Amino acid sequence: MLKGFRDFIMKGNVVDLAVAVVIGAAFGAVVTALVDNILMPLIAALVGSPNFDSFLLLNINGVDIKFGVFLTALVNFLLIAAAVYFALVLPMQKVNEKLAARRGLTEEEAEEEPDPQLAILEQIRDELKNLR
Repeated sequence: MLKGFRDFIMKGNVVDLAVAVVIGAAFGAVVTALVDNILMPLIAALVGSPNFDSFLLLNINGVDIKFGVFLTALVNFLLIAAAVYFALVLPMQKVNEKLAARRGLTEEEAEEEPDPQLAILEQIRDELKNLR
């Protein structure tokens, strides 16, 4: 029973997932700091308020309906998505393009599907392995 647990923990997928969660949390803190300390103060300088929480506040029968809080959350989401795209996704695409160009491959060649005959031969190889 303990051997099975040890084997499960030592699998590469579990370790990779744990590393991804830790790195994701650390990167989330960086993105949050960027949005909270740089982008939102810039918006506050332009608009005059650090958030939109008090914008379009309705009171119906003693219940507050806060459209501004939703607007603040929406703006924060868009800023975080833009920060991730421009700080992570776009630079990684450029690096991958440069690596492909260095290898002499175009994007189409790099993403081409394998030869169907090769796929059949791989299936035959796998079936032969299973027969042993």
